[in-house]
Amino acid sequence: MSEQTIEITPRFCGPPRSGNGGYVSGRLAAFVDAPAVGVRLLVPPPLERPLVVWVSQEGADLFNGETKVAWARPVDFELVAPRAPSFEQAERAARRFRGFEEHVFPGCFVCGTERAEADGLRIFPGPCGDEGLFAAPWIPDASLASPSAKGITIGPEIAWAALDCPGAFAFPQPPGKVILLGEIQAAISGSVSVGERCVLTSWEIEVSGRKHLTGSALHAESGECRGLARGLWFEVDSDAVPRD
Repeated sequence: MSEQTIEITPRFCGPPRSGNGGYVSGRLAAFVDAPAVGVRLLVPPPLERPLVVWVSQEGADLFNGETKVAWARPVDFELVAPRAPSFEQAERAARRFRGFEEHVFPGCFVCGTERAEADGLRIFPGPCGDEGLFAAPWIPDASLASPSAKGITIGPEIAWAALDCPGAFAFPQPPGKVILLGEIQAAISGSVSVGERCVLTSWEIEVSGRKHLTGSALHAESGECRGLARGLWFEVDSDAVPRD
């Protein structure tokens, strides 16, 4: 078993006081050598604190002091994504993003409407067609480039983040509730370049009580799928989650 340390900076927040679930999951998944990884978020990942990653043969565990924040394990992952719309169709769908009217976490790194260009990802999925598909256009900027790829392509943790929030908008917002990510499984099958015209899609797979299972996909400019994710979302009472 080995020990390493990571820190989530405020740029990568989801709710204002904690890390974006997809981004944190991507950071933790990097310690697991597997084609597909599942990450379970146990408590909100804190910002600006040294978090310890324990890496073993089973996977990786993330701790804030004595508190386990999340764990990551290899998974058998199969998910078929619907055919992606064109970039122009995704642009039109994004105009119907419900977060423009009311957003629970407007400062979210991925889907926050208050985040500026070259700061947040500004991924705004809206309904696209009549088959329950949601879509958003996305052009990664230079600040998202991976140093290991000489600044040409984005890092896998950014792909995980991009695959996260679209799932939360693939079903109606429950009145008086906040939607939080509990678990995400993802397989990143290729990279996308800085400046590439990408399309994110999402759809609901099933709902059971306060749990929602969703799928999401990251499509390159060529239309090829470069990443797939399955997210498990929980409805939480609005008063139980800090909003500022």
